[in-house]
Amino acid sequence: MIRPVKKDDAKNIAGIYNYYVRETVATFEERPVSIGEMTGRITAIGAKYPWLVLEEDGDVVGYAYVNTWKEREAYRYAAELSIYLKTGLEGKGRGTELMKALLEAVKKTELHVLVAGTTLPNERSIALQKKFGFTKIAQFKEIGFKLGRRLDVEYWELIL
Repeated sequence: MIRPVKKDDAKNIAGIYNYYVRETVATFEERPVSIGEMTGRITAIGAKYPWLVLEEDGDVVGYAYVNTWKEREAYRYAAELSIYLKTGLEGKGRGTELMKALLEAVKKTELHVLVAGTTLPNERSIALQKKFGFTKIAQFKEIGFKLGRRLDVEYWELIL
């Protein structure tokens, strides 16, 4: 079941996200996020933008949301997309379910553009973005450094 996020989801969401923080280059955060910090993010982001969770058997196994792309006022109709799944559940259609539901929710807002950043390599994320009509707009070479590696990031865009 896909539903809007609740503050009570912060523990499960932090658990999912912190795996990516500690073990992968999918996010450039390097310190795990506390439950309190995640609750704050849910409150702040959820007040302005759609944030959805995928629940299976009463357990949050994934989430998707959009957040501010840039702080400057002229960017107010653009947002950045993020989707995370509990490790081991990738490649089974859950990301597609979340993306579809999130795009439906976003279309009810005033947003006009979605941007998605993807650390390379990440064929699953790229395939998901292509599936929903995103277009590659940029690739930054060696822009990040995490887990002892210099990392490229691609950016993808969807005009709504």
